[in-house]
Amino acid sequence: MTIDIPSLPTTFDRPVHIAVIGGTGLSSLPGYHPVAALTPNTPWGLPSSPILILEHAGVPVAFLARHGLHHQLAPHEVPSRANIAALRSIGVRSVIAFSAVGSLREEIKPMDFVLPDQIIDRTKGVRPFTFFEGGVVGHVGFADPFDARLADVVQRCANAMRGDGVTLHRGGVVVCMEGPQFSTRAESHMYRLLGGSVINMSTLPEAKLAREAELAYQMICMATDYDCWHDSGDVDVAMVMGYMRANSENAKHLVGAVLDELCKQDSGDLVLAKHWEGSAQGAVKFMTKPEGRDPEAMKRIEYLFPGFWNE
Repeated sequence: MTIDIPSLPTTFDRPVHIAVIGGTGLSSLPGYHPVAALTPNTPWGLPSSPILILEHAGVPVAFLARHGLHHQLAPHEVPSRANIAALRSIGVRSVIAFSAVGSLREEIKPMDFVLPDQIIDRTKGVRPFTFFEGGVVGHVGFADPFDARLADVVQRCANAMRGDGVTLHRGGVVVCMEGPQFSTRAESHMYRLLGGSVINMSTLPEAKLAREAELAYQMICMATDYDCWHDSGDVDVAMVMGYMRANSENAKHLVGAVLDELCKQDSGDLVLAKHWEGSAQGAVKFMTKPEGRDPEAMKRIEYLFPGFWNE
């Protein structure tokens, strides 16, 4: 299904609690009907693409193309702050992120899915990675960067799809490198020694910003190749795209099943991320004293958390 974005309404009058961040193909799911395309203008700029709102059984779900509608944004160009802030502003509290990854482990085969529970940051400081700067400081916990409760939902759905060729590995470490070049062979071996399970260029700062915005966030990784440590051949774009096309239906079915389950809980504590409420706001209020707060920085925080300074 091709969605005619310009023909869709540019406003939506209800909060949207669930979002998917990933490729444009994930917005074409059976039973999900487009109702709007939103482009919130945040204090950090515009998101990567219009946020498509699709309804399923009366529940709206947001879809955001991380690299733009035509994959025109390199990993270091993705406006992650605008993406997360825009989703938060329309009511999103739970995010399922999808990413193609290279495998660093023999047992994680191309076309397998991985639910990571840890991250190693190998980005280089090029990408803006916090909302809390310029006159307002906040230190938010990030020991466990993904949401175990969302991961439980994904695992249950994947378990039910084992007979359909879906293989899911629960847990593991995703290495997020800067890119856009792939790893050197020496780096690939080093990442294995560090305990890496898979490698991509997309997890950060997205996951950090989601935590600062008090969103429940879980990434589903799909292995598209073995990274260059493996003797199966050096990774290139043709290899990655080939596996992505071959596994696209499984990816859609898995994401669709996860969304079906989350839609059933749309007003529940999990989807509303009640377990993260107040975690970032408290960190901000305890750090920068009132006399040191910059008014513009305060406005930006107010965009994320309306009424923040009045509480």
